[in-house]
Amino acid sequence: MTHSIDNANLITNLNVNEYFHDAIHDAISHQSIYPKEETVVYIVNLLTYFTLSENIYEESLSGRSSKPLAIIYKDAVDALSHEEKNVHLRKLGDIALVTSGFFAGSIERSVVGKDYFISMGGNAYSSLADNYPRTTMDKGLCGVFSDLADHFIHYVDVLTEVRESNELKDDRDVLSLYESWLKTGSEYARKRLQENGVLTFPSGNKRH
Repeated sequence: MTHSIDNANLITNLNVNEYFHDAIHDAISHQSIYPKEETVVYIVNLLTYFTLSENIYEESLSGRSSKPLAIIYKDAVDALSHEEKNVHLRKLGDIALVTSGFFAGSIERSVVGKDYFISMGGNAYSSLADNYPRTTMDKGLCGVFSDLADHFIHYVDVLTEVRESNELKDDRDVLSLYESWLKTGSEYARKRLQENGVLTFPSGNKRH
């Protein structure tokens, strides 16, 4: 099943949460990965949350803009409590995941690359997994954060597939995928390149 986020009727004609649930499961099935169901639910809810622009952008004197990851990380470092630090780390991980996978086009206009977002996001979730409260209510989230930290690039690939169409449109798309594969080792990028005859070696072969 092919999904397009450019469909103008997406928001009005479909329940957004259900749409992302189906799209995520389609991508997971296609990529043959086996995530925790709790992680899938978390990502679906995350995408639904970020469909509202006010949850991505913040108001400032210069207008609306998204806060840089480095600033969010500084907020976490400067936090006055453990709870506040976890709030900032979670925000950092969530924004890095959704941006690097679902809103990757915005990275092209950024001074940093996709690998930077992947590194920042994975490290944020790793810190959360180590330091999040271990109460009964929060135990499930600890497992989700650990799963996201350990397989961050795989979930970026899943979100990338949800965003993209099945066909590479032009040489710029090929170049973008190739650069992503070189920098991050994305298995999804490797498969897309191989499907389009750019890469011919098996998945067991590593990048140089």
